Amino acid sequence: ELSVAIVQVPRSLPRIVEIPKHLSHKCRCFMTLSSILHTHMKDVFPGINVIESYQFRVTRNSELFVNEEEVTNLRDAVKGELSYRQYGASVRLETSKDCPKKISNFLLKHLGLKSQDLYAVDGPVNLVRLISLTKQINQPNLEFPIIKPGIPKQLLEDASIFNVIDKTDVLLHHPYQSFSPVLDFLDEAAGDPSVVAIKQTVYRTGANSTVMKKLIKAAQNGKQVTVAVELLARFDEETNYDWARQLEDAGVTVVYGVVGFKTHAKMLLVLRKVRNSLKFYCHIGTGNYNPVTSEKYTDLAIMTSDQDLGSDINNVFTQLTGVGKNTLQRKIWSAPFSLREKLEASIERETRHAKEGKKSGITAKINALTDETIIDKLYEASQAGVKIDLIVRGACALRSGIKGLSDNIKVRSILGRFLEHSRVFLFSNDGKNEVYIGSADWMTRNMDGRVEVCFPVTDPSLKKRIIQETLKSDMRDNLGSWQLTQDHSYIRKKPGEKSIFSAQQYNIDKLCLRSTR
Repeated sequence: ELSVAIVQVPRSLPRIVEIPKHLSHKCRCFMTLSSILHTHMKDVFPGINVIESYQFRVTRNSELFVNEEEVTNLRDAVKGELSYRQYGASVRLETSKDCPKKISNFLLKHLGLKSQDLYAVDGPVNLVRLISLTKQINQPNLEFPIIKPGIPKQLLEDASIFNVIDKTDVLLHHPYQSFSPVLDFLDEAAGDPSVVAIKQTVYRTGANSTVMKKLIKAAQNGKQVTVAVELLARFDEETNYDWARQLEDAGVTVVYGVVGFKTHAKMLLVLRKVRNSLKFYCHIGTGNYNPVTSEKYTDLAIMTSDQDLGSDINNVFTQLTGVGKNTLQRKIWSAPFSLREKLEASIERETRHAKEGKKSGITAKINALTDETIIDKLYEASQAGVKIDLIVRGACALRSGIKGLSDNIKVRSILGRFLEHSRVFLFSNDGKNEVYIGSADWMTRNMDGRVEVCFPVTDPSLKKRIIQETLKSDMRDNLGSWQLTQDHSYIRKKPGEKSIFSAQQYNIDKLCLRSTR
């Protein structure tokens, strides 16, 4: 009877190994660690006849299970759960393609998985490990040119951000424009004697967060600082736990949101005394307050002193601190309250306009589309004649281009140098072109299980910029664009020799300063 042994490879070992030059004919050659192990497996089991070996990888459920209603200290409960993450239930098994069925069945049985949970991979079972190769070869000529993000000209004309956004709203389009204005905003708020309070949400901010350090500084300067920290942001739980502790030690009021709902909204609100009354100044957008990812993710944000918008955001913070009920919002769509209702109503309005012969249309850029009700509404709109263009980077459960169901729906995904992360919704509304941006994707969890905020962009120049820099450029893209077909597969668009257009390169050329290697 054959025996089966499992060799665990420590995470500390490099997965890509460079072969010494005297063994590689003076060329730079690399091997995967798994290939080296296969070659020397007999040395791992001396005196035993090793017949065959295969690589496999197990993916486990990484959700933390914390009953927020029963624990007295949510932060400590999350910390206690982190040590058990590696023992989560198995959800997927990947094996090399040549792995015999008897071995894969053995693994499936012991992991408690079914045959549909098995993925046979033609190549390394974890391609992410190849990322380390780019650092090892160290050849800048093979890397993307270094870009220098731009700064909106209004912010260059006045040293005070408060003065600027008292006059006009400012749009930031990352990573093409710098994240530094957000840090400057916090710096100015922390040092301004007229600032009374600062309120901010934190979802993913990073281990060495400049933003969090500035919030601590503001509290030390005597400002009333309130931070809504999402402790259950997957894979950032430990980082957020540590920051929550440091914030509390500095005198910051730390809240963990609404029981049962992740706080995913991206909001920064400053309350400032102006002529004996309080005035709202806010930064609100689609991306996390993370200077590192702001260089890699495409996101939109607006800095504004719109008092209706500021009042709405303040109401959301009041809900997060547990001292107020849901109130009627003037401008924003907030989940889990009005977002679903407003979004579905907007789609229904486009459907009605199409039937009445009015101008109609929907263009949306999101990370994922999986909510069944929204998908059904889009199908109904398509059947009524509404032209729908969707830019969905990730999961999409909608079937496009199916006769009688989704003839008028096109779906594409943009993959390029930067991770597409913006959420933008455009509704024709009989030619009025209403534009919303925010934190929510069109998923059930975003509509019903998270605190999300989306808001209208009303400034004509900023609305024009957002449409041009995101929706229109993405629709023109033929370099990094993948079209969803009727059979739910993706086909990469191929440009002609004279018609190459990249949405990301377009924004680099338009918004960035000179790019260099």
